Amino acid sequence: MSPGHDARWPVWRLALLLAPFAFGAVAINLFMLGLMAQAVGLSALSPYAAMAWALPLTPPASWAAGRWLRRLMDEAEG
Repeated sequence: MSPGHDARWPVWRLALLLAPFAFGAVAINLFMLGLMAQAVGLSALSPYAAMAWALPLTPPASWAAGRWLRRLMDEAEG
């Protein structure tokens, strides 16, 4: 490793790496929330609608996951 090279992964790179997983997690949670909404008389959310709603919610979710992972990595490095 060169002397000026920082080996830490930045949060934005971790967020990009975790984005597909965050998309899946957000979509599944929205779909399940739609299923639970039937208990109070609302209509269920289709899987396609859950994926459509997950698109704008994925960047903040993946950023939060990236920050969380960066904190865990910092803690593990001491």
